[in-house]
Amino acid sequence: MIRSVILGSGAAKPRTVVTNADLAAKVGTSDEWIQQRTGIQQRYIAEPDETTASLGEAAARAAMDDAGVTVDDIDLIILATSTPNNTFPATAVNIQNRLGMKHGAAFDLQAVCSGFVYAVTTADTFIKSGQAKRVLVIGAETFSRILDWEDRTTCVLFGDGAGAVVLEAQEGVGLSNDRGVLTSHLRSDGSHREKLYVDGGPSTTQTVGHLRMQGREVFKHAVAMITDVIEAAFEATGLTAEDIDWFIPHQANRRIIDASAKKLKIASDKVVLTVNQHGNTSAASIPLAINTAVKDGRLKEGDLVLLEAMGGGFTWGAVLVRW
Repeated sequence: MIRSVILGSGAAKPRTVVTNADLAAKVGTSDEWIQQRTGIQQRYIAEPDETTASLGEAAARAAMDDAGVTVDDIDLIILATSTPNNTFPATAVNIQNRLGMKHGAAFDLQAVCSGFVYAVTTADTFIKSGQAKRVLVIGAETFSRILDWEDRTTCVLFGDGAGAVVLEAQEGVGLSNDRGVLTSHLRSDGSHREKLYVDGGPSTTQTVGHLRMQGREVFKHAVAMITDVIEAAFEATGLTAEDIDWFIPHQANRRIIDASAKKLKIASDKVVLTVNQHGNTSAASIPLAINTAVKDGRLKEGDLVLLEAMGGGFTWGAVLVRW
């Protein structure tokens, strides 16, 4: 059978680092308050000349270099983002143009923090159907542009950045030791909209709006929803938490990550954590964490990796992939 194998990864971060101390000087908060509740120590904030497209382009180029491919080898670009450069055209098309790519197709996918999981699943579907041989999947965000900087409960949580991977069609035998995406499971429930949303949009307010979140409500639902899709992934493959080499969750909150790993009985030394360095970068958080684990040598060929995320809407999902 055809498997979608990850050939390489890349990342891009804005130039400017904003520490908790920097934020404390501007809003009513403190380093201790932020770290105790989230585990975040710093985040990257885009300068005016840095956009979702420019960060996404840089991450894409790094991923292609790591994979040993060029833009001529790419059939499709999928960009997961909630902060596009424009309402339209899709920022993926902008990135396609910046890369000098004249062939194939490109589109944006919007599932907020679950965007990268949704995008990998979509890329896997294109590859397995034979519609694409190589897909560039990017998660890129400039969430700083939709934050209310007077709301300390949300503005301290998020940051900007981009990450990308290249997936390629390769033959597998259909067993769990194949390289590539083994299974993926997506969910959504729109009844939770008010718990995490942006209060603007072209069709309603004709403005961009600001992010609004009921933090306690999100936390209350997060662990159960994450567990649901991960258990579905285990059931589909016959694998268990003990088989996992690396758990790479959406980097939203250290407490959610710890609680999820504990409930699933995944050892803490198997969890890849970058939330302390990047904050919550929404759809960019998983590929940023993947790239960190690749570059520091933890993530190696043959490792079994569990990806999961939950985002506004709510959306949530999980992917099991053999590196």
